[in-house]
Amino acid sequence: MNYEWVDGYLLSKPEVTKEFKEEWEWDRYLLKGKMISALCTDKNGKEILTLKCEPVFAKKLRSQYKDIIPGYYMNKVHWNSVYLEGEVSDEVIKNMIDHSYELVINKLSKKMQNAIKNGDKND
Repeated sequence: MNYEWVDGYLLSKPEVTKEFKEEWEWDRYLLKGKMISALCTDKNGKEILTLKCEPVFAKKLRSQYKDIIPGYYMNKVHWNSVYLEGEVSDEVIKNMIDHSYELVINKLSKKMQNAIKNGDKND
């Protein structure tokens, strides 16, 4: 994998946890039980990172990078997958992770959002 830092970066986000989904063979990254990302391999064994993405931004990224495709085994409108053996820069991947995290946190209740932002684990 070209992006060894991805796991640590995802887990550095407040309240993000990691779980292995055995039946899918995916590492999933969750915020309060809602998936923000997944690391897995495609049917050819190539490593991919899948991230939630706003639809217009998702299309823009796909048009700019051949290694960014519609979400693998996910809703093709709201998710993108990135081939990790490709040529997408660290900066773009970090921006995609940040974007995915923000999309998910903004769907949580205001109480949960405030608790996460304030570092309160007892929400």
